[in-house]
Amino acid sequence: MTAMSDWNTNIINEFRANEGRVGGPFEGAPMILVHHRGRKTGRDLVTPTMYMADEQDPAVVYVFASKAGAPTNPDWYFNLTAAGNAEAEIGTETFPVVVTEVTGADRDRIYAEQARRYPGFAEYAEKTAGIRTIPVLALRRA
Repeated sequence: MTAMSDWNTNIINEFRANEGRVGGPFEGAPMILVHHRGRKTGRDLVTPTMYMADEQDPAVVYVFASKAGAPTNPDWYFNLTAAGNAEAEIGTETFPVVVTEVTGADRDRIYAEQARRYPGFAEYAEKTAGIRTIPVLALRRA
C-alpha cells in the first residue's frame, strides 16, 4: 500500500466509525466518501474528499478535484467523468449519484465559495495557476 492509500484508509475508517465525521486537518469539514470504479483496472474504489452542498438543491453536492494543488487531476476525477455515475456516502447514508462536470462561470462561482469557506482551496488554485483549472463535479442523487 502507498502512503496515500494508507492515509485514505485511515480517513475512511474514521469517517465510518464516527457517522461521517473525521478529525485532524478535516475536523469540522463536510466529508464524503465517493465510491467509483477504476476505468482501467475495473477495481471498486472509495475516495474521501470534502464537499460543498448546493444551497438551492439539496440533491446536489460538489466535489473538487484539487489533489492538494498537484499539477495533474486525481485519478478519481477521470473515473467519475468516464462513468457518469457513482455512489456517495455522507454520514451513515450511501446513495447513487449522477456525475456531471461544472464549467464556466458556475464552476468559478462554486470554487470561489469553497475557497472562501476553506482557504486551502485558494492555495490549491494558486499552485495550479497556469497549469490546470481544478475541476468541480456535481454529484446529484439518482
